Amino acid sequence: MDLTQGTQQEKNARAKKMMLWFGIISLLMGFAGWTSAFIVSSAREDWLSDFKLPTAFYYSTAVIILSSFSYMLAKNAVRKNEQKTASNWLFATLSLGIVFIVLQFTGFSEIIAQGYYFTGPTSNITMSYIFLIAAVHVLHVAAGIISLIVVLVRQLQQKYTADNLLGMELGLTFWHFLDLLWVYLMIFFYFF
Repeated sequence: MDLTQGTQQEKNARAKKMMLWFGIISLLMGFAGWTSAFIVSSAREDWLSDFKLPTAFYYSTAVIILSSFSYMLAKNAVRKNEQKTASNWLFATLSLGIVFIVLQFTGFSEIIAQGYYFTGPTSNITMSYIFLIAAVHVLHVAAGIISLIVVLVRQLQQKYTADNLLGMELGLTFWHFLDLLWVYLMIFFYFF
């Protein structure tokens, strides 16, 4: 495929998609580095091997998976020209995203209630990694929520049609990435 061919709109869409993928790949590299460091550090004598993940983290996993489905349903509704339905699904996705963040902070509170902190005399390397990785993911979900709000506003302004879904597709791709990243992190923390 010749990337220099096509209309200006097609070239613009390809450029935006490519930039999104560059961003996603760079985020993946960051999280790969942190999870690799987590594995290497697990050989330390002061590593906690019996730590159980907070229950809220499991609930948040279910919530973020549901939010990916609701976002997909919004896109499918736009394709069918069901604008009100699409808006409702985007509101549901936004609500689920907020619930995810609330559950993450609930999980952090559960960890603190067990006496573990990010830094200080009662902190340890295991908890510092878990706090860091989960908190950085929460920051990216916050960025995803901002992009979702932009998509929602544009949807309410009826900017999306079956022929013009680029902004929604970009937001959906980023949201799916955040979803899959969290599922990976939960599996990683569970087994390591």
